[in-house]
Formats: sequence, structure tokens, C-alpha cells
Amino acid sequence: MAKTIIIGACGQIGTELVLELRKREGAENVLAADLRDECPAVLNNGPYQKMDILDREFVRQFIIDNEIKTVYLLAALLSATAEKNPDFAWKLNMEGLFTILDLAKEGHVSKIFWPSSIAVFGPTTPRENTPQYTVMEPSTVYGISKQSGERWCEYYFNKFGVDVRSIRYPGLISYTSLPGGGTTDYAVDIFYQAKLKKPFTCFLSENTALPMMFMEDAIRGTLELMSAPKESIKVRSAYNLSGCSFTPAELTQEIQKIEPSFTINYAPDFRQAIADSWPKSIDDSAARTDWGWKENYGTTELVNVMMENVDTSLLIA
Repeated sequence: MAKTIIIGACGQIGTELVLELRKREGAENVLAADLRDECPAVLNNGPYQKMDILDREFVRQFIIDNEIKTVYLLAALLSATAEKNPDFAWKLNMEGLFTILDLAKEGHVSKIFWPSSIAVFGPTTPRENTPQYTVMEPSTVYGISKQSGERWCEYYFNKFGVDVRSIRYPGLISYTSLPGGGTTDYAVDIFYQAKLKKPFTCFLSENTALPMMFMEDAIRGTLELMSAPKESIKVRSAYNLSGCSFTPAELTQEIQKIEPSFTINYAPDFRQAIADSWPKSIDDSAARTDWGWKENYGTTELVNVMMENVDTSLLIA
């Protein structure tokens, strides 16, 4: 039976993380788990288990019975979606984390990955080159839950020796799966409209700079963090990680180098206030020093890969 499980495997990060882990560890050794009755076809090359992270007893018994030792806990409501249902977002984002942390505390699980986010920062955080350690006063339920989760991860490490590792992901950009309700999702949607040769309406203003990362870098960074020696991991809350930063206007200029007829207009909505509370750029020197992080994709490289690979048929599927 698989010794590694990814809970929330059908989401934007989960899909690609499962595929890469299966390449490295063997498909039969990496179990995908999610709420869906059946997994997406792309994940059919290995085992799948329907699982609700809020069903604490089922999750506990499944992991114990199957002697699963490494857990990637990705199940969460993202920023924009969470604002529409804050009570459920808090419940989902926090209770699942405690279930897995407690399994590790009891010795059933040996290593945990739990993703944090740049949403832990807030309007009082320095927005340029945001440091690893700084003021954190998040103004969204997603950010509040992630900041709380960071504190609990650090507590379980310090108090019980739980080997839990985390990254504050910036906006993630991928062509493999559609976005899942985040404030940075415009930077994925925009490529589909460009490929369809349609104008794009952006829900953020043209000069809203945000940290972004190509998914391949995010997956590689995650696995490098998880494979690093325990003594190299100095941060037990969550590491800052950066790829590149750009505004919608700058992203549009890069796309127009490939698709000159592409046009954009701006209609900021409630997500603008969320974006305005987040960093414009990230200082990730701690990750670079502790475990050798380095991004491979800047804005130009990211745009080139997305324009080449985005499949507009996903919008219909």
C-alpha cells in the first residue's frame, strides 16, 4: 500500500504534485485522495481514495490502517472562495490540519507538508521585498486561517517534534488544471482568453503587482523542501518563496509579444481589496540559504510556456 498520501489531490497544486511524486516514487506508492467520487482521468495511473478531510475518524483510521507515513495536506478553501463562506472556510482549513498534526504527534505519521500562502501578510506588512519575519495582520479568513496554521505547525514541532514543513505560496500559474478560486487566478484565466483570441476583463487594476510562480517551480520547491535534511529546515512556520512579480499590465505586454491582437480591460471587484493587502514582491533568502531554493521561471519564460501549452478545451470539460 502507498506510504504517501496527497489529500486535496484534485486541486490545482494537488494534480501536478501527485503526478510528479508518482514519477519519483512509483505510481503505486502515491495515493491521491479528494472529495470526488472519482479522480480526474489524468490521475488514473495510480491509487485513489474518496476522502473528506473533515471526517476525522475516517481519515485517522485510514492513515493508521494503511501505515501511511508522509502526508501532503492540500485540502482548503482559497482566498476569494473563502470570503463567501468564512465559517466553513475556517472549519475546513483548520480542523483538517489538527487531524494530521495529531496523527504525527501520536507517531503514526513521520512527515507532513501543509501549504501556507502570502495571504498570511496584511495591509500593515511591508509590501516590497516582504521579509521572512515581519508584521502579519491578515485581513481575510483565508489569511487568518493560514497564519493560525503556521503558528500551530511551529508549536507542534517545538512541543512534540512533529516534522511539518510549509511554504508561503505566491500566486501559482499552471496549464494542467483550471484555477480554484484564488485572488491571483486572473493570471491563469488571461492565457485562455488570449489563446481564444478574445478580450480579457481583469478583476484587478492594471498596476496591481503580486508575487507569482510557475507551477513547475512550485512543485519542485515543495519536493526539495520535503527531501531536505531535517536539520536544514530552520523555519517551522512557513518559508517565503518567490518566482517573479508582475502587474496585469506587465503580463499583458508579455502576452502581446506572442499575440499582438490581445486586449485587456479592467473591472476591479472585491478581490482588489484582498490583493491590495498582499505583498508586491517577496524576500525568500531564508529558503535559498537553508535548502538551496532557486526559481527557474521569470515572467517571460512563464508566459512563453503558458501560451504554448494552455488547452482551451479544459474550459468546456
